[in-house]
Amino acid sequence: MFPTRGFTIATCTATAAATMGLLFSPGMGGVSSARTGGNQDPQRLAAQAQEGLRKATSVRLGYVDRSPTASSNKRLPTAMNIALDRRGNCAGTMTLGGHGGSVEIIKRGTEVWLKPDQTFWKAELPGERGVAASREYENRYIHGSTSNALLSGIASTCDLESLQRSAMVKAPNTLKAGLARTLDGTRVVPLSFQVNGLTSTLYVTAGKPHRLFRAAQTGPGTDLSLTFTDYNKLVLVRTPLASESVDISQVPNLPAS
Repeated sequence: MFPTRGFTIATCTATAAATMGLLFSPGMGGVSSARTGGNQDPQRLAAQAQEGLRKATSVRLGYVDRSPTASSNKRLPTAMNIALDRRGNCAGTMTLGGHGGSVEIIKRGTEVWLKPDQTFWKAELPGERGVAASREYENRYIHGSTSNALLSGIASTCDLESLQRSAMVKAPNTLKAGLARTLDGTRVVPLSFQVNGLTSTLYVTAGKPHRLFRAAQTGPGTDLSLTFTDYNKLVLVRTPLASESVDISQVPNLPAS
């Protein structure tokens, strides 16, 4: 039913990990020794923030992309809000740009459930086919296992360890610390650097334990951020009932493997 776009979405759900690779670049060993307003060593703050993310057993990830390209493209995510843990469990939502709709994602073990909204179906399929699909699958989950290529790709969103590895890439020695500020109710210290005309900023919590709260990148055609909350909190996954689901093998034209 949406074979081409389905694989595109599967690729896009790895956007968070890929974004981490953009926000962290080689060379953090030479972080500026300038002090922050709270007299904290920025090199130590950055190292502690990375270590905190690396050791996290779970985290809630909030992804926002306000870049014009993503906002106008039905195949690119503009927002994700997903809680995930090291066991591969996750629960959350992904919103696509250009009025492409949204998809709820649930994963427990090797089982995956997707619930696209009506806007998604109508954006994916032209005319009456989209309307019919939006009615047929309204409030229903597409269910299968990670042995299915499509679901496996989408479930890559739940790979916390991959995200953690992406965050371990070091930032350049031009990293500069700014004064502490309050961001969405959290006291943070910004650590910024520039690469290829883009400014990347790591917002590290000012209080202990020092954790990465947000990583953002801005510049020409770019405006995106990743927010990290709920460190080490239990990820609660409600498994949909069989009556709420339809097996992926029963959905026409979806790749089965």
